[in-house]
Amino acid sequence: MIGANPKPLLHLSLMLLVLFSSSTQSLRFELQSGHTKCISEDIKSNSMTVGKYNIVNPNEGQPLPDSVRVTVRVTSSYGNNYHYGDRVQSGQFAFAAVEAGDYMTCFWALDQNPATTLTVNFDWKTGVAAKDWSNVAKKGQVDVMELELRKLQDSVASIHDEMFYLREREEEMQELNRATNSRMFWLSFLSLFVCLSVAGMQLWHLKTFFEKKKLI
Repeated sequence: MIGANPKPLLHLSLMLLVLFSSSTQSLRFELQSGHTKCISEDIKSNSMTVGKYNIVNPNEGQPLPDSVRVTVRVTSSYGNNYHYGDRVQSGQFAFAAVEAGDYMTCFWALDQNPATTLTVNFDWKTGVAAKDWSNVAKKGQVDVMELELRKLQDSVASIHDEMFYLREREEEMQELNRATNSRMFWLSFLSLFVCLSVAGMQLWHLKTFFEKKKLI
């Protein structure tokens, strides 16, 4: 029974969450001073997204130099700004995506002389992965089993929404393919018509030329 042995169901829930959870990016990358690095994420509308970033301190126990800073900007594919950190050493952002599409997080390191290389930690979560389940458990006073089931339920709902989102994108791509094929057909027909017209004019010109020279 489930009450007697909940571990198998817990393991199954965890496996499903790992397989079907929303996108999670946890990155550590190097960034040279004076350069920019951008990371994109495809997010559907009304999805929650949270991000956290910081410059890695190579000297444990000592503060980072004040000159070691980055400028961070988060924008949508429509050019809307969702976060801006000006010359910071760490920061975080959270917002609900208004429009679907690719969202871009760009890091720019300040110029330094001599040039240095910074290491940046960046954790970006969207959808179910962005939900703070620890607060859900505290507020709802739920046990581990119920919490895992809630995670699984939200993951299934997220997968369901993602399937409809992908279906809409597929329909858009099919419509674009149909429109492209139709334009290519008419372009090919026009090209063939122009080629035949030019060939006919050349034959007419040659015939007229030979007739004037009384060669034919």
